[in-house]
Amino acid sequence: MWAGSTTQWSLGQLPMPQLKATPASALADEPVHIRATGLPPMQLVTLTASLKDERGNLFRSKAFYKANEAGELDLQEAPSLGGDYVGVHPMGLFWSLKPERPFRRLLKKDVMSSPFSVTLDIYNSVCLLESAMVQPSASQVVQRWFRCPGTQRVQIWEGRLRGALFLPPGEGPFPGIIDLFGGVGGLVEFRASLLATHGFAVLALAYFAYEDLPQLLREVDLEYFEEAANLLLAHPKIQGPGIGVMSVSKGAEIGLAMACFLKQVVATVCINGANAIFDFPLKYRDLVMSPIQSFMERMETDVSGAVRLFHYRGDPRDKANRQSVLPIEKAQGQILFIIGENDQSINSREYAKQALEQLKSHGRSNGRMLVYPGAGHLIEPPYAPLCYASRNNAGSLILLWGGDPVAHAAAQEHAWGEIQMFFRQHLTQTRSQL
Repeated sequence: MWAGSTTQWSLGQLPMPQLKATPASALADEPVHIRATGLPPMQLVTLTASLKDERGNLFRSKAFYKANEAGELDLQEAPSLGGDYVGVHPMGLFWSLKPERPFRRLLKKDVMSSPFSVTLDIYNSVCLLESAMVQPSASQVVQRWFRCPGTQRVQIWEGRLRGALFLPPGEGPFPGIIDLFGGVGGLVEFRASLLATHGFAVLALAYFAYEDLPQLLREVDLEYFEEAANLLLAHPKIQGPGIGVMSVSKGAEIGLAMACFLKQVVATVCINGANAIFDFPLKYRDLVMSPIQSFMERMETDVSGAVRLFHYRGDPRDKANRQSVLPIEKAQGQILFIIGENDQSINSREYAKQALEQLKSHGRSNGRMLVYPGAGHLIEPPYAPLCYASRNNAGSLILLWGGDPVAHAAAQEHAWGEIQMFFRQHLTQTRSQL
């Protein structure tokens, strides 16, 4: 019965707290609706999320909420009062996950046979520290998949090409995309497999530090990437006449070079990349483009100990560097630059601005830029945790990527939709085909 604003329950009437997340099994880029019922009215509670990656690294997040007068909590409406984020953020527990051991990046390795399993727990108090002594009032496990039923993964080991092709369910033909990551090296498949769930055939392409490919990147041979484009276009399930390129970081520098020199490429997404050649020479047939000089002494160390490379590279606008600037005016296809304004690794906004000015000076209008305030360098699919800093491929140097968690999460959600619209518009004959 009610006594003022306080509810008095007899022991036999105490409701059982329940935590419900729907859907309990979904694609990693789909939102989850989290609700709790059966809580003491107006109770302060702690909600936590935790997952272990395939190497056993633990990622956790927590937020403090207040149940309503009916003892219910709905994350679509209720604000977090504190913890890893503040305010109404229905997916905050997912994108605010942090590694227990610093500088670990959450990357799904096996995208086909297992999901990430995220454990959601609710506690009837404000819990600042994890303790095995305190048991949650209710729990639920949520599965986050990186492929849909019927997706095919085809290992690519053809000539010198190494990668994995993801084909959506059905006969096709499907618009084809090559997916390139950066200095992390190896074969990274989670973005390609997720894009395949949206009707694209995507080749996740390795170009160093994988199988028998060179362990370290010493030069970029654009003919390797041209061979990959031709392999994709020759596949019976790929819809021509051109392909797309999805790229980030060093991969975006290569992606922009592909847009400039390869006629097969008709739509390119460059996430936080450069407009010129840096670090290693680029070769294509008889052409060799030398890299712009970098300056080790301009590296800065963040309070976390991570290294900021933002000022490390030379300026493409210097006269001495003009031969290293990519001839973007030669690009026949469309180019979309995705920019995190808080990128601490690359001066990506300035590079994209220079590229668009170069296009305009040649009377071209086939490029555009989306700028996300507060977003960092590693813009990934929606609800992926912000990776603020992590070890580079060599393992010794910790690199600063930047990003404000809330702004970065919003950028990832918006950009993912824009990227799909861009590829649908420019890779399909009619939009109704997807």
